[in-house]
Amino acid sequence: MESLVSETRTPIRIGDRSTSDVVVRIRTQDGRDDWFYCHSQVLIEKSKYFADRLSENWPTCQILDSRNCVEVYCQESEFDHHVAVNLGCPQIITACVDYLEAVPWEESEEEEILKIIPRLGTQVEPILARLLPVKQSAIMRIFFSTIRFATSSPSPIMNDLKSSAQEQLEYMLTEDDDAPLLAADDEIKSEVKDCVKRLFERFNNLLEALLCEMELFSDGGKMQSFQSLLSDLSWACQILCKLEIMRELVCNWTDASDKIVKVVKEASPTAELIETKLRVIEVAAKILEAIGYGTVILPTAKRLHMVKVWLPFVRVAKPLIDSVTTARDDAPTLRMDSELWQSLESTFVSVILALPSAEQAEILTEWLGNEHIQYPDLTEAFEVWCYRSKVSKRRLSFLAVNHDKINTY
Repeated sequence: MESLVSETRTPIRIGDRSTSDVVVRIRTQDGRDDWFYCHSQVLIEKSKYFADRLSENWPTCQILDSRNCVEVYCQESEFDHHVAVNLGCPQIITACVDYLEAVPWEESEEEEILKIIPRLGTQVEPILARLLPVKQSAIMRIFFSTIRFATSSPSPIMNDLKSSAQEQLEYMLTEDDDAPLLAADDEIKSEVKDCVKRLFERFNNLLEALLCEMELFSDGGKMQSFQSLLSDLSWACQILCKLEIMRELVCNWTDASDKIVKVVKEASPTAELIETKLRVIEVAAKILEAIGYGTVILPTAKRLHMVKVWLPFVRVAKPLIDSVTTARDDAPTLRMDSELWQSLESTFVSVILALPSAEQAEILTEWLGNEHIQYPDLTEAFEVWCYRSKVSKRRLSFLAVNHDKINTY
């Protein structure tokens, strides 16, 4: 703070004891005690508080030295804020607003800033600009751009960027303490379906190429592309499930299941192939879950087909994956979530129990004679089948009675 004394034109500065005519002590409960040698004419001009405090109208103005030493008390945590706001220094407020508007904020600082800025007056609008909600049309545009990038196949060096985009899309659509960022209307659903459709087409094209030339699977680049597409499809299942539009992907995966299993089975056994099997199972688990719990309704024949394709694949793949994850130094990167194994097991039980009892019997007979009987454990399905079969004549006898009654008319 610097000014000129009009009579002498002598420059004066805060802290200059030789020209100071008032001492300001700013104190806190924590023992902070800062002394500032100031000049009354500058304080009166620059601060409303000091203009009042040093005026003749202040209640203690007649007390000896009351205008020569002014004590100000404030909380330690709001020291600078107290000077700017409570002492009514508009220039300091302006400087603070300009600073806060221009600099980046740490996430932990945002809530603190939001608590303070209301007391800064009408000048705070520029500070709030970065936090204000935007128009729905702007949100839609950024969502469309993000979903297109998240379902694309960019260079592997951009995988981290794509993963971040996928995470943010999930966040936009998730209802937590706050409502989802945008409503899942028909336009949103249509765009997501189109993007996932193109994603699956790329996956299917690669699948067809691998079927024609299995040696391509030994190409590290092809294997990496296949795994990347599987990871994207696994993520896409979560988005489609949130939007309740799983049907098309479920149908496409169901139709391609034989080809997927064939490609993975016939590929040369390598460590990378184990990871590929893991990625395949992750997607298959989500597809089967949608079928098993009625999210997507499929005909009996297709549901039976899914069990006959994926049950043998999973029961052989799991011990293989488990053996690798316990033997390799980089095992944690391959470890499959135990909850996913349990969920997949429960899903198989649900799908099987929704099939006709004769098909259930066929599946359970094969399971009981298989060396991999321990996974998936179909004990629950077996128990339910036994109970249903034993009581079926009694439980369904009313159907025969009703049938006879109908025929008498």
